[in-house]
Amino acid sequence: MTDGEDSLPDSLLGGRVRIAQPPEGYRAAIDPVLLAAATAAEPGDRVLDVGAGTGAASLCLAVRAPACRIVGLEKHPEVAAYASHNIELNGVQARAWVVVGDLLNPPLMVAPGSFDRVMMNPPYLRADAATLPPDPWKAAANVEGEATLAHWIAFAATMLKMRGWLTLVHRADRLDEILALLPGRFGSTVLFPLWPKAGEAAKRVLVSAQRGGKGPATLAAGLVLHEADGRFTAAAEAVLRDGAALSL
Repeated sequence: MTDGEDSLPDSLLGGRVRIAQPPEGYRAAIDPVLLAAATAAEPGDRVLDVGAGTGAASLCLAVRAPACRIVGLEKHPEVAAYASHNIELNGVQARAWVVVGDLLNPPLMVAPGSFDRVMMNPPYLRADAATLPPDPWKAAANVEGEATLAHWIAFAATMLKMRGWLTLVHRADRLDEILALLPGRFGSTVLFPLWPKAGEAAKRVLVSAQRGGKGPATLAAGLVLHEADGRFTAAAEAVLRDGAALSL
């Protein structure tokens, strides 16, 4: 990344996380913050953040769970450079770092079966159902490339220890695909809807599933994000600003 305007930091979690992002193109919204809040890392856990981007989810988790260690895997070197800068900007380089690599051909330092938790915010749109945005960062973040949703979930299963946990955030209208990809690898699945407003259909969903889990799927109450006037609800503010956990 470059100095100057490109490196001016935004903030998350009420200012506890500072994050430099490009002035144009893709920018972290609330999904990575919610993803980190739903990743129940225990002290000593190794967490893999797949598709780490500029590091928003990793940094929020590092603040919320300071006794875990986080590895971010990011395919695009220029994006990974932002993540590395942000890790240093927040002073967590002793317990969080980013590795450049593709989940279809992961680097040796990202070893199978070595993580207690995997968290991921995969691209939401299938390549055959989307028009690529002109901005390459937005395109990579929003539209699947060679790695489909099936590849992302299979990769998580490979990276996790037995009984380790996958947490992901995705569009609610792809939930049927997600659920079809879990059996044989994951169980004890929890579905956590993110309701835009009370009485409205969920557009996003958090999914937690255990590698080798045997328990039945559970539908959680979920979280209502906005009041009728558009303000965040008190429950959403507790997560997005105060760093509260989401219990899945």
